Amino acid sequence: MLTENNIRLAATVLLMRDGVRGPEVFMVQRPRTGDFPDLHVFPGGKVDEQDFLQEHAAGLDDDEASRMIGVDGGGLRYWVAAIRECFEECGVLLATRGGEPVVLEDTSDSERFEACRHALISGELGMEAFCKAENLELACDRLTYFSHWITPETAPRRFDTRFFITRMPDGQATLAHAWETADDVWVVPNDALAEYRAGHWQMISPTLTTLASIAEYQSVDEMLADVAREGHLDELTDEMRTQGMHPLR
Repeated sequence: MLTENNIRLAATVLLMRDGVRGPEVFMVQRPRTGDFPDLHVFPGGKVDEQDFLQEHAAGLDDDEASRMIGVDGGGLRYWVAAIRECFEECGVLLATRGGEPVVLEDTSDSERFEACRHALISGELGMEAFCKAENLELACDRLTYFSHWITPETAPRRFDTRFFITRMPDGQATLAHAWETADDVWVVPNDALAEYRAGHWQMISPTLTTLASIAEYQSVDEMLADVAREGHLDELTDEMRTQGMHPLR
């Protein structure tokens, strides 16, 4: 776990797909124990020292990653952490092998990769060893930087979190991990907001603001294109700053 000024570094990923009623985002419910109990959130977690894996990152180097988020160095860790957490929590691996996207659905690799997923979560296996053993390149170029949040000073635990967005890869299926989550769902953003307003789901400001910012898009292609040109976020107000939102860089 990495920290800066006693604030834990973290990464979160919005996993998107097109649905009958428009774009859907994958969300998980945190278990009753640990950080953010019972909350509905996007998959993500803490950045680890081992997440600096330049030699296994495809389409992005640390200089460019650091420039994109406005840090002096080590920015690539956020992309790798988002990919690792997505695999650990959702079973979705954003990676290529031999130049081809990894396919896990109904393949001979599925059982072995699921065992690797368990080992990564338990700490028995590191991400670098996993990439070397499976000849993987992490698809960092498939993650688009979305937003930046730092937990307010009044919070008991503080996180400096970078949000990313990506399309659900073909040939894979989401399967939330029982150790990491209590529930999971693909949901239209407006439906998730309605669940919150009805008192059925608990969510915090970063999640609510993010859902609102993607709620009106008609397709994932439209959404990703707008995020890539940084047209998806409203003006950063004093109220949003108080809630923890920061400039992209």
